[in-house]
Amino acid sequence: MFFAQHAVFSRFGKPFCGKSGSLPIILFNFVDKTKQFIEVSTSIMNLPEDFLLEINSYNAPVLEGLADALQSQPVISIRANRHKNFVPGRDSLRPVKWCAGGYYLENRLPFTFDPAMHQGLYYVQDASSMILSHVVSRLSEGGNALKYLDACAAPGGKTTAAIDALPPGSLVVANEYVPTRAAVLCENLTKWGYPAIVATKGDTARYRKLPEFFDIIGADVPCSGEGMFRKDQEAVAQWSQALVRECVARQREIVDNLWSTLRPGGYMIYSTCTFNRHENEEMVDYMVKTYGAEPIDMRFPQEWNIPTGINTDYQCYRFLPHVTEGEGLFVAVLRKPGEVQPNNEKKNKTKDKAKKNAVPETVPSWLRSDSGLELSLDKDEIIAYPQAWQSDLSQLRSKTDVVMAGVAVATMKGRDAIPRQSLALSSVLNRDAFICHEVDYMTAIAFLRREAIVLPDAVGRGYVLLTYRNHPLGFVKNLGNRANNLYPAEWRILSSHIPDAPPMI
Repeated sequence: MFFAQHAVFSRFGKPFCGKSGSLPIILFNFVDKTKQFIEVSTSIMNLPEDFLLEINSYNAPVLEGLADALQSQPVISIRANRHKNFVPGRDSLRPVKWCAGGYYLENRLPFTFDPAMHQGLYYVQDASSMILSHVVSRLSEGGNALKYLDACAAPGGKTTAAIDALPPGSLVVANEYVPTRAAVLCENLTKWGYPAIVATKGDTARYRKLPEFFDIIGADVPCSGEGMFRKDQEAVAQWSQALVRECVARQREIVDNLWSTLRPGGYMIYSTCTFNRHENEEMVDYMVKTYGAEPIDMRFPQEWNIPTGINTDYQCYRFLPHVTEGEGLFVAVLRKPGEVQPNNEKKNKTKDKAKKNAVPETVPSWLRSDSGLELSLDKDEIIAYPQAWQSDLSQLRSKTDVVMAGVAVATMKGRDAIPRQSLALSSVLNRDAFICHEVDYMTAIAFLRREAIVLPDAVGRGYVLLTYRNHPLGFVKNLGNRANNLYPAEWRILSSHIPDAPPMI
């Protein structure tokens, strides 16, 4: 739930009741872009009386102790980027049981000032939400590349978790309704570095135009946010029964929009970060009765201590902070009836020779030879996108508002191809194509603040790939007396309060 330092987002990193598009959006507590990360309150809060009455009315023994837990301190956790082979250096980190690469931290760090976060080596994410990586891995185990949609994607935590869990080469599409949050989503996806990615923005209703398109859909729907009460007192202040009712209406609309775009035999992963049954078990009941959805038993190991649904016979699961180490989360996996049909879509093999030939001869060498990506020139941008998913991209462009696809490799300025930050952070970067220079911590922070960099005289002129702890950091153009910083201005660190020692994960 914690992202790049400048991000503007609604409370808890996900706007409530807002992604369907046909009803008004309710946005809360937008954080000024100069804030470095969300501060977690340490004071005790008064939980809403109606919320407590609702929870008590379920007469569920598993909920005993929930109110006390919601007044305790949240745990902090991170998830390492599998595609970048990042291994935390701290021996004391405890692993998250249900997520390979997930770790609990002993305390909060100033993540903004850790270059590793900006390099996309890890993502700060609640441990409960990491269950998605296990679910996606189970659903796709032993299969070929799939098409996955994260329908309510910003800021990108669950999208990146799905990326790491899917079979290699899978197409991942991430949609966000709110334009400002779509920009944050694109930034986090770019930093993660996966090339077979498409980001769209807009109403989920647009996906009705793509019937039976996806194999798996993740729907982490906007909700009333009860599961985030101990992370943000504003959540407590804003909560009401009316908000719950409004969220239920949005959630049904989103499910209705998405069900037709799921292939027969495909899976929908429905999740919320709230506790009430109206947005959880009752929504599962709605999908079963309306669409014949088949709840799937995920058979989580008993030692994970993940409770099942409350007052329901359907297979669904709850993360409760007094039972499982993490924040509140509800998740259910539902299968669409029918048999899985082979994908017989004709792949688009036609190529725009004019656009392809316009790409400078040196640029293809910037990508790994085994990347499987096709280069094209779109206006002044050189884009690399998987050949295998070209026809799918065409369909997405015709039916949705695509804001990012593949890897932005370079920007053309006259005859000069200027390498992009997205290339530096991509898993398909060919480092041997560039002069590389390892920098120290203070130089890395100066680069991330978009300051001018002075390199040693021995470093060659031209485009130089800076690395920090042997991982790509970004590009500069070395002129000798100075190096022009090519880091995106909108991503830069704004704070000048730099810690004396680098944060260490």
